[in-house]
Amino acid sequence: MTKKPDWFKGIFPALVTPFTAQDEVDEAAFRALIRHVLPHVNGVVPCGTTGEFPYLSMEERKRVIEICLDEVNGRVPVVAGTTCPSTRETVALTAWARDAGATAALVAAPYYLKPTFNEVYEHYEALNEVGIPLILYNIPQCAGTHFKWWTAEGMARDFENVVGIKDTSGDMPFMEALFEKVKGVVGIFVGHDEILCAALAAGADGAILAGGNLIPDIYQEIYAAVRRGDLDTAQMWQAQIQKLVRILSRNGTTQAIKEGLQMMGLPISNSRHPIMPGGAFRREDREELRIQLENLGKIPRLRREFEINGQVYTSDFPAIPRTPARFEDFTMKVGEGFAGPPFHEVAHIDLLLGLKDGPVGRAMERALSESRPGHELRVICERPRTLLVPTVTVRTQKQRRHVYEEAARGINLAIEHEIAAGVLPEGALDDLCMIANVFVHPAAAIRTRIAFNNYKAMRAAIRKALENRPQLDELLNEKEAARHPFRYAP
Repeated sequence: MTKKPDWFKGIFPALVTPFTAQDEVDEAAFRALIRHVLPHVNGVVPCGTTGEFPYLSMEERKRVIEICLDEVNGRVPVVAGTTCPSTRETVALTAWARDAGATAALVAAPYYLKPTFNEVYEHYEALNEVGIPLILYNIPQCAGTHFKWWTAEGMARDFENVVGIKDTSGDMPFMEALFEKVKGVVGIFVGHDEILCAALAAGADGAILAGGNLIPDIYQEIYAAVRRGDLDTAQMWQAQIQKLVRILSRNGTTQAIKEGLQMMGLPISNSRHPIMPGGAFRREDREELRIQLENLGKIPRLRREFEINGQVYTSDFPAIPRTPARFEDFTMKVGEGFAGPPFHEVAHIDLLLGLKDGPVGRAMERALSESRPGHELRVICERPRTLLVPTVTVRTQKQRRHVYEEAARGINLAIEHEIAAGVLPEGALDDLCMIANVFVHPAAAIRTRIAFNNYKAMRAAIRKALENRPQLDELLNEKEAARHPFRYAP
């Protein structure tokens, strides 16, 4: 006999929780986020993992749920996250959510002290008495306890108020066991963005995902395509988002989601400490996140002006809120980019960008006239004229190939793409020049990764140079999380 409710299907974003500058719940920003996702979703989840529930007080959690219920106003189901470390607290909060009007409660296994599976079972047995639809939440990455299929089967079948399960483990064999044991009895949702298409195609009823804050419409496209049997379209979309969701899933999800929303123009704050910008969400991934959102059409292309040598050029620039309306003073601009993995193939570029008849151009010509054994310079592009300067002494033929062929190939591809994207204005290319100080590790071996990491680092360096980033407030905000990528490597 099925206990699966009709409403438990489709795409449910796990909403982030915005904070004010005074570190309080930002009601206006939270309402704006809900309005942003509502046209594309089948339900919403406040106070889940992505909502940073462990960092919220009990009163804050209640307030977040209340705001969500009010803003949604019955248009879609609201599944309240009510996970707490103890059974007593979880029962109390779940009962409160029931009385507040939540459609259901999403509850992970008690975390930190890692109860046994029988203790987990009895925890949910107590919650079953509350009388609200319950969704079991398997997230071993955070709870420390991975459901066994027999535990999940027992809870799904034995407790009348358990109507679904969300599996965030990314463990497809476990999910397949759920399909074998309880499909049709309760709803089965995937919680891992990287396997959305695979899980839906295998039989999942829907998804509760962090990435639903950023791309709920694309997740809805994947869901709809699978439902109508169009796996080619679903797989196409999954492939297009895979790099984005890999960044989100593996590198500080809450901060990554929030910074992505900031790039898209939503007024969303950073995560609460100990999570901070530049920590779990690494700076080398931030620029790649921006480009992936841009590729998916989530960052608008806006008309921007470039004043160069007395001429004004325009382009449709992929603009984030920090992008200036007009780019001026090309005497000398400085940018930096870092990209990886793997460790030995990381790329680091220090970039000078300026006018050919200015300090950067004169430095380039003077450097080319000097002998630099082991650090030979090479012009690798003419529009804009670009000089490659190796950071590490080049000693072997293999290193020469890595620096002057593979790294140069990646840098040139980055320049080509930034011209196509409107970041470097086509009309001004003959007036501009760049000096790229390029790091290639002497132990590097994987040629494809050398080229691609230098491509990513160069794109980041060009954008940072033009936008004068990082800006002072960014530096102050991230000073506590600053890390040297080599010194802190294990």
